[in-house]
Amino acid sequence: MEDATAVVTGASRGIGAAIVREFADAGAAVVCCARDGDALDEVVAEVRESGGEATAVRADVRDEYDVERLMEAAARVGGDVDVVVANAGVNHGDPGEAPLQSESYSRFDDTMRTNVRGVFATVREAVPHLADDARVLVTSGSVAREPKPGMGAYAVSKAAAEGVARGFRADLPQSVLVVDPGLVATDVSGGTGREPGDVAGLFRWAATAVDPDELDDGRVGLREWKRATR
Repeated sequence: MEDATAVVTGASRGIGAAIVREFADAGAAVVCCARDGDALDEVVAEVRESGGEATAVRADVRDEYDVERLMEAAARVGGDVDVVVANAGVNHGDPGEAPLQSESYSRFDDTMRTNVRGVFATVREAVPHLADDARVLVTSGSVAREPKPGMGAYAVSKAAAEGVARGFRADLPQSVLVVDPGLVATDVSGGTGREPGDVAGLFRWAATAVDPDELDDGRVGLREWKRATR
């Protein structure tokens, strides 16, 4: 990823922070955003101390003007944007204990605004700045296709986010991929699953090595990554 410019949303912790470190270690200039500016600054400081290049932009993906500002900042850092990772997401309920019929309207609305509209805004605002061969990665999970009890609005939002990704995949000349890292120990999962650093390489692989033409549904996950890199 030498000389590449990458944008990562939801980068202050969990999978997003691990992707920032992975991309920076691979030589990319990473522009990252989150709502928690202090936590984001810590991630960027760690990257810079390790010799990597990262820039923090405090932004909320629910606000398209914030996202527009994020992409403009990325363009100032490196010109065309080579990789975008739409990773920001929330889960307002405890995994497995948030049945859809019990969701409040306010919680449902914020989940959809962050996890679906946020993906839409991230990709839409990136389009004017994308390199011709850029890749857009949308973080998802099996719950988008295989609903499980008690996953509430989160599961619905991931299914919808994949729909947004498919729509952009059909309309854009650049590659748009859904990346499923499996169950990862983050705030969203309740701390259960693999360590975020263990799946960051999947995103690097999807950003650089995957042949999109070989993917029928534009989706990659741990199985494909491990098969290709073992």
